[in-house]
Parts: sequence; C-alpha cells; structure tokens
Amino acid sequence: MDYAMFLRGINVSGVRVPMPELRDCLADVGLDDVRTYLQTGNVTFSSAEQPRALRPMIEEALTSTFGYEAHVQVLPRAELAAVVAGYPFPAEPDHHRYAILCATDQVAADLVDLAQTAAHEPGGDRERVAAGTSVVYWSCPKGSTLSTPFSKVLGQRRFRATTTNRNLNTLEKML
Repeated sequence: MDYAMFLRGINVSGVRVPMPELRDCLADVGLDDVRTYLQTGNVTFSSAEQPRALRPMIEEALTSTFGYEAHVQVLPRAELAAVVAGYPFPAEPDHHRYAILCATDQVAADLVDLAQTAAHEPGGDRERVAAGTSVVYWSCPKGSTLSTPFSKVLGQRRFRATTTNRNLNTLEKML
C-alpha cells in the first residue's frame, strides 16, 4: 500500500533531521520506495503494514535515530487524496490554505470547538476553520500564519503530539 507520512516539529527549534538520513532510517525499518518532499518531514513510501502498526514503529525508529520525541501522522495515499479533495474554502491569492492532520477525530473536534471561540477574538474574522475526518481545514491571510487567534490554539502544548499542519500546495504535490 502507498502511504504519506508527516513528521511534526523537525528542522525547527534545534531538531535537525537531514532528509538523506531520514530516508535511510525509514528504509532500515522496512519501508519501500521512500521519498521526501521539501525539508520539513513530508514523506511517501510503500509498505505491506497497516497504518496502526506503522506509526509506533516509525516513531520509535525516529526517536532512537535522531534523539528527539518523534510524532508522525501516517495516511494511506487514498486518504491523503480525500483530505486534499475535501478542502472546503475557495482558493484566494492573499490566503494560505492549510490542512491540520490530527491523530484522532476527537482532536479535530477539539480544535474546531476552540476555533469557534477564537473566531470572536480580534482578527478571528479574517480566517476560516472547518472540520473534516481527522483533519481541520484552515484558511488565513498570508503573513499571519503565526499571529491569528486560531494559530495560537494550534500552538497549545496539548496539540503538539497529535497534530501537524501542512500547506495544501505541499499535499497536492505529494499525490
């Protein structure tokens, strides 16, 4: 089966994971056709394993190899295609399009609930948030990704191990 995998929090804040070493690490645990995209932990690969078995195996290998507490999201390619196709907002030249990949539907629901509160804060009316299946879609003005009310929700410690955001442009390229 073909998969997409997304690492959380690498090549920022002192956590360095060079892409050639990442590919080698993943090949060493038995993944095939490993390819990386950009320098931010976007990976495609093939494996006969099921997603539930892959995630802990990969996180353990990354933690051991690179010396940080690794968190990943693993999606079958068909699910990634569904995430991209499900983006509910029109493309706007002055907005970024994001998908926040969540470990569970409950995490996504919690984010959407908190987004409703954030929408009432100053600047909250300039961004849009919508729920999908284990994903939250987000549109925000360019230049404000780290300063909107919803971005502050995303930055909360409790979501660090269970979410990772990707620009929809990147996800489209990985298909």
